[in-house]
Amino acid sequence: MKRSRLEKLYVENIRPALQKELGIENIMEVPRLVKIVVNIGVKEAVSNSKALQSAERLVDAIAGQKSMRRLARKSIASFKLREGMPIGVMVTLRRAMMYEFLDRLINLALPQIRDFQGVSKKLDGRGSYNLGIKEATIFPEIDFGVGEQVFGLNVTIQTTADQDERGFALLKHFGMPFRKM
Repeated sequence: MKRSRLEKLYVENIRPALQKELGIENIMEVPRLVKIVVNIGVKEAVSNSKALQSAERLVDAIAGQKSMRRLARKSIASFKLREGMPIGVMVTLRRAMMYEFLDRLINLALPQIRDFQGVSKKLDGRGSYNLGIKEATIFPEIDFGVGEQVFGLNVTIQTTADQDERGFALLKHFGMPFRKM
């Protein structure tokens, strides 16, 4: 089985460095990536089903695998939303696809953001990281046509780290461009 560039880097360099840096005796306790979830919420899907199809194509192209529609869990009359209506798309990446996506995100997509200062250093308290991207057009797989809708997306990177400091160290070793403060 062929490993991706980032996965190979993790196994050969990052994991031993993290073990030493964090003072962990057992190599299996070293934080690692579990999954990456890419999600787009499409509020226009209530009135326009083509917007949801467009978002599906976008997520499929970015992630490299088929996305899944997300349905509304409850009805909200003021939003004209009924339970069971499709309102978003998501995809969960694991193993090789996860490492390939993270590599593209860090090295190709994030540097494309205009006036990029870095991403927030704040993790969720359990070692996982959420990243909101205003325009999905920063990914090289997206051919942005005239008249197409621009979607923002949410990327959640889940790690096995039990503390924010360990999750932060893992992402820093992967090369996540955190903001300098």
